[in-house]
Amino acid sequence: MLGPAVPGEPRPPISLGEAKWDDTMDARHLARLRRAGDLLAASFDTIQAVLACYAGAGFGAELRAAAGPGVLLADLAAIYA
Repeated sequence: MLGPAVPGEPRPPISLGEAKWDDTMDARHLARLRRAGDLLAASFDTIQAVLACYAGAGFGAELRAAAGPGVLLADLAAIYA
């Protein structure tokens, strides 16, 4: 998801996410999103970007422990609420 357009500047990413239906998401998924954010930081201001994991099968304990400011975990209950 991109932020608002500012004339003469690239639109900054405000959210980087990954979705899985049948897989339990774990810390590897979050690490991949962090790596993507690091790569985007070379061209965009990613300081405000939230890392979002959307999972139909839930989240591993390590990933749940990492949730908080800057990391969003959305399971089916949250998605359909």
